[in-house]
Amino acid sequence: MAIDFDHVLHALAHPERRQFVLACRDNPRAAGELAEQSSLSVATVSEHLKILRLSGLLVLDRQGRHWFYRTDPAVLSATLKHLRQLL
Repeated sequence: MAIDFDHVLHALAHPERRQFVLACRDNPRAAGELAEQSSLSVATVSEHLKILRLSGLLVLDRQGRHWFYRTDPAVLSATLKHLRQLL
C-alpha cells in the first residue's frame, strides 16, 4: 500500500491526534465520543480528525444514521514498514 509518509508523520506529530488513533484502533468511535475524551473544543477536535482522515490513518464509516471513525490497519502497517526501513 502506498501512503504519503510525510503526511502520516505530520498527522502523528500531535499528541491528541495520536490519542484519537489509539482510541479508534480497537473500536470505532463517534466524533462526539472522541471530543468528550479530549480537553479540546469540538471544533478543534474536528480539525484534528480531518487531518487524520486526510492522512489515511482514520476512516469515516456510516452505520445507519451515525458516523464512526476507525483506524485503517493497512495504513498503520505501511507506516510501520517505512519506520523499520530507518533502522
